[in-house]
Amino acid sequence: MTTASIYLIFNGNCREAFEFYKSALGGEYESVSTFGEMPPQEGQPAIPEDVKDLIMHVTLRIGESFVLMGSDDGGSIGPEVTVGNNFSVMVTTDSVEETDRIFGALSEGGQVTMPLANTFWDSYFGMLTDRFGVSWMVSGPLSAA
Repeated sequence: MTTASIYLIFNGNCREAFEFYKSALGGEYESVSTFGEMPPQEGQPAIPEDVKDLIMHVTLRIGESFVLMGSDDGGSIGPEVTVGNNFSVMVTTDSVEETDRIFGALSEGGQVTMPLANTFWDSYFGMLTDRFGVSWMVSGPLSAA
């Protein structure tokens, strides 16, 4: 089954925003992780001290069918946040083939910003901006390749 969610990007106040959304909308956190919890990445600089407590990823389940996700921009290690364009549509699939298909279709005529690859958080994941300027994140189970 393929699902879609909204993924919000914040400029250092993700934790505050999600506490607000949780109090306003209810729900429970399924995951909360910080940049400081990220394992070292080959070829990437160490996480700066002022970024370690920022939110790398949060998932808030609201009811049975809605999931709101988000992160901080990562300060000096992430893209600059522009309020109004600080969101992506997150598509989650249950197969590598469907992940590849959707990612390929959405990226046609657009720009891939992170190619599909297995990640340290155990997902096959990529990001792109489609030909209409909409940001997408596509995620599925780990690829065998």
